[in-house]
Amino acid sequence: MRTMRRAERALAEPEAFAVLAKAEYGVLSTVAADGQPYGVPVNFCVLDHSIYLHSAVAGHKIDNFTADPRVSFCVVGKTRVLPEKFSTEYESAIVFGVMSEVFALEKERALAGMLQKYCQGYIAEGLEYIAAAREKTRVFKVKPATITGKARR
Repeated sequence: MRTMRRAERALAEPEAFAVLAKAEYGVLSTVAADGQPYGVPVNFCVLDHSIYLHSAVAGHKIDNFTADPRVSFCVVGKTRVLPEKFSTEYESAIVFGVMSEVFALEKERALAGMLQKYCQGYIAEGLEYIAAAREKTRVFKVKPATITGKARR
């Protein structure tokens, strides 16, 4: 891994995980078998220091991570443009890891985690939605090998 150029802005690992966990969405980056990069915004949740995301049963990201399971996942937390300083306050986190599909109880737990994150107040309805869409939904986990965070506050 490369060293961070602005090391004074580095976040400790627990802070980086906090930025990751509270972010609204992330960008999953994969590489196709022919080397073509692909980044896609996704909803996700963090459980036990792993990132979980859902997907349709087939698609570009699935093709890519099947060829090469290494991925990068990036989130941006709070931001505020500082025009008078020609700068921005920000916080971000980047994960490098390996993506794999999860099944059974781990799949159900991840989908429930996404309900908790995105659908507060609609949990019962969400559980019914999950049950109806179970066969049309795949769930994947990114197990972080490294996480870095950076902020200007």
